[in-house]
Amino acid sequence: MMNIDGVFSGGGIKGFALIGAYGVLEQRGFTFNRLAGTSAGAIMAALIAVGYTSKEIETLLDETDMKIFLDQRTTLLPFAIAKWLLLYWRMGMYRGNELEEWLGKKMADKGVYTFKDLPNGKLRLIASDLSTGRLIVLPDDLESYGIPKETFPVARAIRMSCGIPFFFEPIKLRSLSGENIIVDGGLLSNFPMWLFENKDKKKSRPVLGIKLSFNMEEQPKRVIKNGLSLFEALFSTMKDAHDARYISRKHEKDIIFIPIDESFSTEFFLSEEKKHALIEKGREKTIEFLKTWSF
Repeated sequence: MMNIDGVFSGGGIKGFALIGAYGVLEQRGFTFNRLAGTSAGAIMAALIAVGYTSKEIETLLDETDMKIFLDQRTTLLPFAIAKWLLLYWRMGMYRGNELEEWLGKKMADKGVYTFKDLPNGKLRLIASDLSTGRLIVLPDDLESYGIPKETFPVARAIRMSCGIPFFFEPIKLRSLSGENIIVDGGLLSNFPMWLFENKDKKKSRPVLGIKLSFNMEEQPKRVIKNGLSLFEALFSTMKDAHDARYISRKHEKDIIFIPIDESFSTEFFLSEEKKHALIEKGREKTIEFLKTWSF
């Protein structure tokens, strides 16, 4: 059995591929000592941290109708009008409450409610504070808001990390200085491999990253033809720019790259066939990676 630290990237619904990667690592005897993630990667990292196996995670998601997470606020207005009003006044089309409630139940099923129920440093998640323009590492940075990290719900931290702007309503985090608007961590660091970097000491364990993208050399040029593709390219660039500067040749050898066809990460209506194809893609790329990984 080999102890490692793991970092999972964001990628929305395409995060199904992470399950396949985790399954192969489990089979090969790897166990995670510390975990970190952003957005979809935050969900995956948290489920592993509380003790779910890859098979349990796959079963959980197979049994869950993803459309329940599209919890729009009740309104008498036609959806076409309501969605723009919700975007303007609530800053998101869907509340995100169903997602947080689901996450809370899955954490509770493993006896985890707040960060005090996890070993110190076991799980770290990334979110973005738009009010102060800063990246937040959860639970570490909660104390700077006057919030005890031990009593903070793990499900709420995950929800903060995967609050896709304009899609889910942002979390309003009350601090000593007022109200802070918190959204998806992918805006500032979609792949926080840097979290486990220690320049002063030698790594106590190998750090393995699982990233839902091509590596830098193989990344295809984006075709931008309209406003929709411009928005997608804009959001993708924002998500990847910070981490691309950090990832060097030295780090690339410790990253499993799982390239996924470009599509919106909020496609909640994936067929069972597509879900299992994503899982299989994660498996294939991880098997291929482990053939040459030296740690």
